[in-house]
Amino acid sequence: MKLRLLIGMVIMIFATNAVAQDVNDFLNNVRTKLNTVKDYKADGTMKLDVPFLQVPDSKIDIYYKQPDKFRIRQQKGVSLVPKGGISINMGSLFKSGQYAAVDAGQSSFESKVLRAVKLLPLDENSDVVLTTLFIDPGSYLIRKATITTKENGTYQVQFNYGKYSNWGLPDEVLFTFNTKDYKVPKGVTFDYDEDEKTGIDKVKNGKGTVKITYSSYTINKGIPDDVFKKPDSK
Repeated sequence: MKLRLLIGMVIMIFATNAVAQDVNDFLNNVRTKLNTVKDYKADGTMKLDVPFLQVPDSKIDIYYKQPDKFRIRQQKGVSLVPKGGISINMGSLFKSGQYAAVDAGQSSFESKVLRAVKLLPLDENSDVVLTTLFIDPGSYLIRKATITTKENGTYQVQFNYGKYSNWGLPDEVLFTFNTKDYKVPKGVTFDYDEDEKTGIDKVKNGKGTVKITYSSYTINKGIPDDVFKKPDSK
């Protein structure tokens, strides 16, 4: 009996190691596709949808540079993009040695069977606690991600692909967040019929979405570091 138990434990250990290796090999294929993009500048439109808020769509410029430089520059209008959310680009999640990967089985999404992988950051100071990726195993494209943070709650991101799919770049990103975690900027108009306090409470306790539609990309042409500096940086 003891011998059978010992053999069973050995088999379990080998099976666990094999699955872990398989997950890492799978993620390496995803990372290889993303790493073909050294930098890009994209033109797009950002649409904000928050309950009881009137915010016009805005034209934006998006910049990325390996390994983790990312910026959305809004040409005009109100910005309500949550902290740490949309700026988490997929490429920066795959920096070597920055996470432990766990196979989470399969999941269905938009009539596709996706592979779910959980990423646990190894840096204890990371604001990101857990990232779950849902990946198309045929194309190695990330179709959906759920990101849990220490300071800013949980975000969900969906990716739709088109003519830039060979680069691993989406044509559309839909980002969902909890509005209660964020301050409403001054000058934003509330649209509700109830008393003011009730309307504001509903905004703070609702769901918001940011949809970014990319019209074009300029890929691997070089982006100066100054682009990523904050306006007040020197």
